[in-house]
Amino acid sequence: MKSLERDTPPRILIVDDEPQITRVLRTSLSTQGYALHIAANGVEGLEALHEWKPDLVITDISMPQMDGVELCREIRAVSQVPIIVLSVRNQDRQKIDALDAGADDYVTKPFSIQELQARVRAHLRRRTAATPEAAQVLSLGDFHIDVPQHRVVVRGQDVHLTPKQFDLLLCLAQHAGQVLTHRALLQAVWGTNADQPEYLRVNIGQLRKKIELADSEEPRYILTEPWIGYRFRPTGSDEA
Repeated sequence: MKSLERDTPPRILIVDDEPQITRVLRTSLSTQGYALHIAANGVEGLEALHEWKPDLVITDISMPQMDGVELCREIRAVSQVPIIVLSVRNQDRQKIDALDAGADDYVTKPFSIQELQARVRAHLRRRTAATPEAAQVLSLGDFHIDVPQHRVVVRGQDVHLTPKQFDLLLCLAQHAGQVLTHRALLQAVWGTNADQPEYLRVNIGQLRKKIELADSEEPRYILTEPWIGYRFRPTGSDEA
């Protein structure tokens, strides 16, 4: 991965059909030095994604033509760009759907501009930060994890993961055999959002669906330690 230093400012794609919200976002984020592109709905947002290639996407959930959940799903089919979803307080089900579809984070309306700016900075840092101290390729049991390529192979088969699912699996794999607490995982993967346990629950569930054997009645690789956290077992058995 390359460092954050670059000749051009980070690009942020904003997808929202509310002019008042887009005006606030344009004003608050442009003052931070970001390059911005505004799309009024998911269809326009997807077109801008392909043409403009942003470094981060901020999208509303409720929009005409293509909502934010479907947009997340379409983006994840072609890109690993970080996605922050904007939602209102009564959209808990939609928040979970958005996380399932590949969103990395959400901010609830009405939101604090300072909080949104902090989350934007955090996601951009994680996307571009150099990690020379980390192992670039991990081969553990049934898993082969290529960090620079964001590629995961399980039992010889490629597995497509969202960015957060990849980060979560990598964190577990780097501490294979150890019990990682809920809070430790939240802080390692989500940083400033360590107070949102549903992030972890949803992504663990989706990760298990992608890496576990279809006929396995109980998880073989990501084991639940009740009331504590999770433990990663790369061979799927106690003979690790």
